[in-house]
Amino acid sequence: MSKLTDRANYLRGLAEGMKLNPEKDSNRVILELLDLVAEMASELEALDASQQQLSDFVDMMDDDLSTVEEILSDDEEEDWDEDGEAEDAEDDDISVTYTCPHCGEEITLSLDDLDLEDDMPCPACGKPLFPGADEEAEEEAEGEDKADTPAESDGAKEDLPF
Repeated sequence: MSKLTDRANYLRGLAEGMKLNPEKDSNRVILELLDLVAEMASELEALDASQQQLSDFVDMMDDDLSTVEEILSDDEEEDWDEDGEAEDAEDDDISVTYTCPHCGEEITLSLDDLDLEDDMPCPACGKPLFPGADEEAEEEAEGEDKADTPAESDGAKEDLPF
């Protein structure tokens, strides 16, 4: 872009060398046009520098993104099923070690076997592995049953007009 700035400066030097009288209308237009060309050349040079910085930054981000994609693709090996959909091979191997709250036995459960809503008995003592889930469900069911009984409605039935 410096060529534009150089050419604008050259034209301005020619105009000064011709000693154009700025009082004359035709010369005043030429001098104003030369100022405009110089300003435009300067603005274009600044835009070019800014665009080059942005381009360098985008290239750097693209390189970083490529590195991240490589790391992620190495970490997540995918298998493809018959439908062409990605199937994560690592999901099949995930397991959880849980300690029975009753007997202290450590049990390893695969992700497919783990069901917190089901009564899963401990293989060692036979008691439920997740007793808290059952107790909460029973308390909720008891609370709903009590709300439906007329004894606990505090006489609200008597206050009704019908």
